Amino acid sequence: MQPTGTKTAAFRQALPLSFPIMVGFIFLGITCGMYASSLGLPWWMPTFMSIAIFGGSAEFVVASMLPGVFDPLTTFAVILVVQARHLFYGLSMLKPFAGMGRKKPYLIYALCDESFSINYGAHVPERIDRGWFMLFVSLLNQASWVLGCTLGGVFGNMIPLDIEGISFAMTALCVVIFLDQWLQEKSHVSSLTGLAASALALVLFGADGFLIPAMLIILAVMAVLRPRLESIYSSDDAPAADGSGAA
Repeated sequence: MQPTGTKTAAFRQALPLSFPIMVGFIFLGITCGMYASSLGLPWWMPTFMSIAIFGGSAEFVVASMLPGVFDPLTTFAVILVVQARHLFYGLSMLKPFAGMGRKKPYLIYALCDESFSINYGAHVPERIDRGWFMLFVSLLNQASWVLGCTLGGVFGNMIPLDIEGISFAMTALCVVIFLDQWLQEKSHVSSLTGLAASALALVLFGADGFLIPAMLIILAVMAVLRPRLESIYSSDDAPAADGSGAA
């Protein structure tokens, strides 16, 4: 059956799945905006970063580096490490993004953790155009992040605050995402592999250089275990996602 749904139908399908993420993004964006303001950055900088970068953890890192002597090469290397996981998301989305036409560049650009989880795992009715569904998911998530960062930047400049440890919000978010995925998945093999690989890489390479080795270990193990995982999820191609705490 060819998709017969309109853009409105795709939007209505995407909104309920994106809404919990949007609420979280608004509050987390406020945190990011206030953090940037506490470092002395202008109110519009969080808004600009949320549009140009759209990477939560990356924006926290960039904000912390901007007040000092800016080193583009170091910043690029740090952000590459912080966002390296997106390389693996991209590989997973090669097939879903195929044939998306003019939507594809934005879908690639806006591929964050949460949009990936919804777009990859959601069961979209055949009558709904999946391309428009994925576009609206990504657009809604980014719009809420931009709104949150803008509010945080404005309020942070109006009410100067000295916020210690505010970047821990990203750690808390990742923990919640992990727990939600743990509860949804049929097999914990991939989650346990991620934990074990991260711990091993941390011991071998230290806190400053463990991320990429951990990702490579995970990729190698998942490649070996792929037949087993495919048999587990053969009844439905991917774990069901309801958007309540997408990664």
